[in-house]
Amino acid sequence: MNVANPMYLVAIAWLYVTLMMALAEATNPHGTILGAVFTLLLYGIGPLALVMYLMGTPMRRKARQAKESTQKDDTATATVTGPEGAPPG
Repeated sequence: MNVANPMYLVAIAWLYVTLMMALAEATNPHGTILGAVFTLLLYGIGPLALVMYLMGTPMRRKARQAKESTQKDDTATATVTGPEGAPPG
């Protein structure tokens, strides 16, 4: 994961906002702790997890393709050189 990705800053800011919403819900005279928990889960953690998963799809695809390419290159090299690096034949 790239730490310098600005998307993480947005994620942290969104969690901060939803945490403050939950805190306001919990400390309001007509609010409840249960309402604060649901606010945090349904406005913060749930949507954020979905967005981060969807935004990470291209990175996971590139990583999978790179791994498959490396495995294909290793298989081709092993076929050309034969077992234990000896030439075939």
